Amino acid sequence: MARLRVGIQLPEVEREVRWPEYVAMARAAEAVGFDSIWIGDHYLYRGDGRPERGPWEAWTMLAALAAVTERVRLGPLVACLAFHEPAVLAKMAASIDEISGGRLVLGVGAGWNKAEFRAFGIPYDHRVARFEESYEIVRRLLDGERVTFHGTYAHVDDAVLLPRPERRPTLMIGSSGKRMLAIASPTADAWNTWFDEYGNTLDGYALLRDRIDDACVAAGREPGDVERSVCVLVAVDGGAGARAIPPGMHAIDGSPSALGDHLRGLSDLGVGEVILVADPIDERAVRALGEAVGSVRA
Repeated sequence: MARLRVGIQLPEVEREVRWPEYVAMARAAEAVGFDSIWIGDHYLYRGDGRPERGPWEAWTMLAALAAVTERVRLGPLVACLAFHEPAVLAKMAASIDEISGGRLVLGVGAGWNKAEFRAFGIPYDHRVARFEESYEIVRRLLDGERVTFHGTYAHVDDAVLLPRPERRPTLMIGSSGKRMLAIASPTADAWNTWFDEYGNTLDGYALLRDRIDDACVAAGREPGDVERSVCVLVAVDGGAGARAIPPGMHAIDGSPSALGDHLRGLSDLGVGEVILVADPIDERAVRALGEAVGSVRA
């Protein structure tokens, strides 16, 4: 198996988790060899038949995690551009990249959870059009440009990031929608898919990969120019049932043999990074999965 980066998503709303446990899990992830840690960017879940729940604010958490880790890449999985004015979000991303020493991966998307948009007073209409304008501003500012942009939804006038960032963070698009791919494929460094978009299977990913390849070609790029990042639902010791998954979908067993087979299969399909979405997700699971990944790489 070629060198495949493997990351892990830290808890979102599977249960209520406090800061000291996040620190312990992040440091455990570094200690056992994970390449990256990720935080979901959501405000509130409600109306889905389960108890109302919400995570901590993602960017605040990322800044803190950047300060208590040394090696792992980190990022939002993925940042909803509608949650912040685009120039402000670019400023936040540049600051976290500075704190982390260049370890930020800026995953971006348009959002989907109507309940949280409504609860927090965020416009839900024309989400893709809003994303397109915001994405241009964020990308250009992080590229070091001085930006004036007057769109239908987003406006900046001679905006610039100071102090100037030393680098542009890796830009990752977290969508498989046709319009979203057309917007981001010309400039994105990486593309990510959540496990339910491809059924958590190798065959499902192979079909989705072809769509991404076509989007790259349509944008005038070689498919290999955009790195592939894939989220994989993994059950540790049979799982805890904390995640609601679609009927007929199954988690990959977290044992070295089953997980190793799946990772090798994704690597053979051209995936550059796998992000494990563990059930349950706690420090013990982080360490167990890190050991399993390490045995596969040995």
